[in-house]
Amino acid sequence: MEETTKTALVTGASAGFGRAVALALAGRGWQLILTARGEDRLGKIRADTGAVAVAGDIADPAHRAELARIVGGRPLDLVLNNASALGPSPLPALEHYPLAELAAVLDTNVLAPLAIAQLTLPSLRAANGVLIDVSSDAAIGGYEGWGGYGASKAALDQLTNVLAAENPALRIYSFDPGDMRTEMHQAAFPGEDISDRPLPETVVPALLHLLDTRPASGRYIASELPVAS
Repeated sequence: MEETTKTALVTGASAGFGRAVALALAGRGWQLILTARGEDRLGKIRADTGAVAVAGDIADPAHRAELARIVGGRPLDLVLNNASALGPSPLPALEHYPLAELAAVLDTNVLAPLAIAQLTLPSLRAANGVLIDVSSDAAIGGYEGWGGYGASKAALDQLTNVLAAENPALRIYSFDPGDMRTEMHQAAFPGEDISDRPLPETVVPALLHLLDTRPASGRYIASELPVAS
């Protein structure tokens, strides 16, 4: 019996970790629905993977409605909430954090992933799929300057935790990839050399391990998974 082609929705797919995951899934023969704000780079990965790709901001309800229309009633084997906002660069102390910018970070990193989950849970149930929210060690560590981003990821961790409790038939993960050599990480350290950080491609096997082995829902750190280097 021929195996059914798997389908994934990946946000923040035009660069960094999201792009690396999309390319890896395409290499496995998955069908992809990709979104990101960078239209030019999204077009490049569309050409590389044959994905359905739509540019837009996941914090925009109209864009999320368009994603829901594209998904339609099709089953989804994976939803990867990878798109994130860092906030101001250089990273400000909480004492001076602009509250309007903090609200924007929370909108992108907390409300939008929950909205995506709400839109796609029926499709995940239809495929017995996996929901992965990309977290950060800033969610649990008290790092100077990381209060806004870290608070948003801590909130996302708890939303993921409760979603897992409310949907025991699904696998729902909070995934901490660790430091990576990405544009967002560079923006957090303007002018510094971050070439010692691993490339996103090196972290992808850890996420694929979750997909392949489907352990219990929970929070997983890439460096602690068996395949992580």
